[in-house]
Amino acid sequence: MNKVYPSAAAALADIARDGMTIAVGGFGLCGIPEALIAALRDTKVGNLTAISNNAGVDGFGLGQLLSTRQIKKMIASYVGENKEFERQFLAGELELVFTPQGTLAEKLRAGGSGIPAFFTKTGYGTIVADGKETREFNGQMYVMEESLVADVSLVKAWKADRAGNLIYRYTARNFNPSVAQAGKITVVEVEEIVENGMLDPNHIHTPGIFVHRIVLNAHPEKRIEQRTVRAQ
Repeated sequence: MNKVYPSAAAALADIARDGMTIAVGGFGLCGIPEALIAALRDTKVGNLTAISNNAGVDGFGLGQLLSTRQIKKMIASYVGENKEFERQFLAGELELVFTPQGTLAEKLRAGGSGIPAFFTKTGYGTIVADGKETREFNGQMYVMEESLVADVSLVKAWKADRAGNLIYRYTARNFNPSVAQAGKITVVEVEEIVENGMLDPNHIHTPGIFVHRIVLNAHPEKRIEQRTVRAQ
């Protein structure tokens, strides 16, 4: 079995379409699928709904798709590093579904597990609960949250075999496993591809059953959002 595509553009060519829902792994700029986001930008598809913990920064990560006006709706937890996001949102040009971070992670995990909805205490009594069903369990009030499933998930991993078994590296693991699981079609960008059977099964974080396409990006840029150094 070989799920490797020659490029990010080739992996997205026949699945990128206007109006689709994408889920994108990463936390800030850590563990984002840089090449896949750039390739999606170059397809020029629009009216996208993007599920991501954050919106990248101006000109990088999902910020690229915002600057080209390809995203119409964001389902996100933190959006504070992107001026273009702020401008579009305040101008009424971009729809935002603000979601607590743990709730967002669980919505993706549940969607990938075939669970349509779940109850959580997070957000009860706030605007997060507006319009949602609430219910009491054991004297505590809970909010019902519907799970999330994406048409296409874009994921960053460190290493994969040709069957799509994935290993993440350090904190780049973040949202990527849940995003991989929640995609109807999951496309993964990796820094190294090995032959099938070379990965220790005990070290695999995402089984290949959740992965449909793999592309190699051996030298990603890996930007840092805010670099703080001590004066010498």
